[in-house]
Amino acid sequence: MKPIAIGSDHAGFILKEYVKKFLMHRDILFEDYGTFSEESCDYPDFAALVSKAIATGNSEKGILCCGSSSGMVIVANKFKGIRAVACHSLFAAEMSRKHNDSNVLALGERIIELEQARDIIHIWLDTEFEGGRHKRRLDKLKEIEDSI
Repeated sequence: MKPIAIGSDHAGFILKEYVKKFLMHRDILFEDYGTFSEESCDYPDFAALVSKAIATGNSEKGILCCGSSSGMVIVANKFKGIRAVACHSLFAAEMSRKHNDSNVLALGERIIELEQARDIIHIWLDTEFEGGRHKRRLDKLKEIEDSI
């Protein structure tokens, strides 16, 4: 199994460190693309590293953390094949996997508590894509990507 790519900026550093502990507890491999401190930095740098890891096949999924999750999602979705979502509820995490086959989860440290993040990640990792009519829609997304 390929490692999950994880990354954060300074505003998501504490949450990323918590995510690492959660993944270790579940014996899930991961690769940390930084940042490695709470020193101010630029979120696009780390969202790009994680997204490139997935786009090139080094990872199948990624988890990004920042203050709100918004910037990370914007950057990640610039990369071909990335379906990044910001999730701040269990329902959003579940549906993003069932219906959208999301491969990048973004979490906002300033929006959710650590325990809630843990539960969201748990649901996101354990929920399978349903396929069916949803696959048809994802195929349309690929067509759009290929036409750009």
